[in-house]
Amino acid sequence: MKLHEYQSKEIFRQYNIPTSEGVLCTTPEEAEKAVHDFNSAAIKAQVLVGGRGKAGGIAIATPENAGEIATRIMGLTIKGLPVKKVLVEQKVDIKQEFYLSIAFDRNSRRPLLIASASGGVDIEEVARTSPHLIHKESIDPSSGPEPDQLLRIARQLDLDSALLSTVVKNLYLIYDELDCTLVEINPLVLTQDGSLIALDAKINVDDNALFRQKAMQDLYEKNLDDLEPLEVEAKKLGMSYVALEGSIGCIVNGAGLALATLDMITQSGGKAANFMDVRGGADAFHVGRAVAITASNPNTKVLLINMFGGLTLCDEIAEGIKNNLQELDIPVVVRLTGTNQEKGWEILEGANVTVAQSTADAARIAVEMAS
Repeated sequence: MKLHEYQSKEIFRQYNIPTSEGVLCTTPEEAEKAVHDFNSAAIKAQVLVGGRGKAGGIAIATPENAGEIATRIMGLTIKGLPVKKVLVEQKVDIKQEFYLSIAFDRNSRRPLLIASASGGVDIEEVARTSPHLIHKESIDPSSGPEPDQLLRIARQLDLDSALLSTVVKNLYLIYDELDCTLVEINPLVLTQDGSLIALDAKINVDDNALFRQKAMQDLYEKNLDDLEPLEVEAKKLGMSYVALEGSIGCIVNGAGLALATLDMITQSGGKAANFMDVRGGADAFHVGRAVAITASNPNTKVLLINMFGGLTLCDEIAEGIKNNLQELDIPVVVRLTGTNQEKGWEILEGANVTVAQSTADAARIAVEMAS
């Protein structure tokens, strides 16, 4: 579950992490007035996807051009999501920008503190081109960030240890107490007067923990109208849909298989349009709905279904696929293995699908079909 920037900053302030001063606006007129009140300000689109800056969703405005800029930004659609709100923030006198986050690391199965003196840019690009600029510390969840870890990060960033430690400790409290998978500040800025301020904020909460996070559940309900419609439809069925920017629609069961499938697609030279995780125990109906939802993405040229039969039986999967093929006008690649796999293969015999024997083969075939 993703939170808007303005919602993340409200939480930051509750945990004593300083943020830039801002006003949430729902009309260009409100945004124009806010810019006038600040004299000069940043207008930032509030959408639950990344890439706002590249899409023109963030701009500096003056009282003279605020109305024009606010109208333009609120007329944007960013990665399929219309801009319904903007955050107008007072300009900050910046001395230096940093990156700071705590994210769940699947390899160590621990929270991972990530910091860099290259803030305000795409951290993945920094990791690719200048990995030496990124510093990481694995955090013991039973104790939180240790003093020596905080000192090392402060030295790497050339920041006052006490100043940075306060921000990191509070960031970790958010991560831990709200069941987050990611808490990110990019950029964290050092101002000319020596303060640290979160100029941007991102919080992702574990969907599986919402049952014990009443405040986060309330925010999820509030944000439903701001989500990708396909994601909302999937969530109502107990499934997880994540939109991406490629052309191969992916249906899997399990996050690990999803990541492996995406990696194989990338290695084969393709890009995924999404991944749809139907999760364990899905029946033919839910598999069929997953097929329909994934295929309805206009960017999807090929459907790749890569599923393992455990709690989800292969014959149920095959029935769900076969029952929805008549609705599709794109090729379908299926890799099916596990419980009742022979029954599943029999059901798909004669159906208009391409059956692959491995994830690598399925990815390669799907990429070729999408080309």
